[in-house]
Amino acid sequence: MIFSHGTQIMTFGKYALIFAPVALVLTMPGSAQNSSAKMDEVVAHMKAVTTMTSTFTQTDRRGGTLSGKLLLKRPGHVRFEYQKGVPLLIVGDGKALTIVDYEVKQVQRWPIRNSPLAALLDPGQDLRRYGKLVETSTDDVTSVEVRDPKRPEFGVITMIFVRRPGAPGGLTLNGWVALDSKNNRTTIRLTDTKYNVNIASSAFTWKDPRPVRRKS
Repeated sequence: MIFSHGTQIMTFGKYALIFAPVALVLTMPGSAQNSSAKMDEVVAHMKAVTTMTSTFTQTDRRGGTLSGKLLLKRPGHVRFEYQKGVPLLIVGDGKALTIVDYEVKQVQRWPIRNSPLAALLDPGQDLRRYGKLVETSTDDVTSVEVRDPKRPEFGVITMIFVRRPGAPGGLTLNGWVALDSKNNRTTIRLTDTKYNVNIASSAFTWKDPRPVRRKS
């Protein structure tokens, strides 16, 4: 396993995952009325979502793709369960984010607050305070960028929302893009998304593959 705290590049066996950590800082969104209304919609969506299920497709910097099932339960719980044959699992238990590779029996953990997923997992976070809108080609798409200009090694995450009548706040999360300080990009695309459905707390547990060390 290769792990760099600066760029959060993790290689588990033959699979590469990139999660550029993001520190949440105060920024000022644009002053235009339309921009303010869009950010209000995003904030309303984030506050209205308690749970989410989705199919995800992950594309790494080399164009390789993996897919799987995403479960999210606020605050602080998330599960990325990869496609059959990919022995990876990512679980957030409310405090820590854990990456498990069952093939090589390795586990890596770090605080959720040091991950870009913190922007997704805490409904109390107000994106108006630490995010800014990114210009898009259509009013049906809203992109919000989160970065810390004082810590470029923490990278950037851009969340992409699409207007969908009937969804919380009138929006659905279409995915996000994480970019690290070396311009390594990971894209997550979400489909078949459902909101505020029942998800058992047991969905955010995981089996430790590491050998048990017996006391002598």
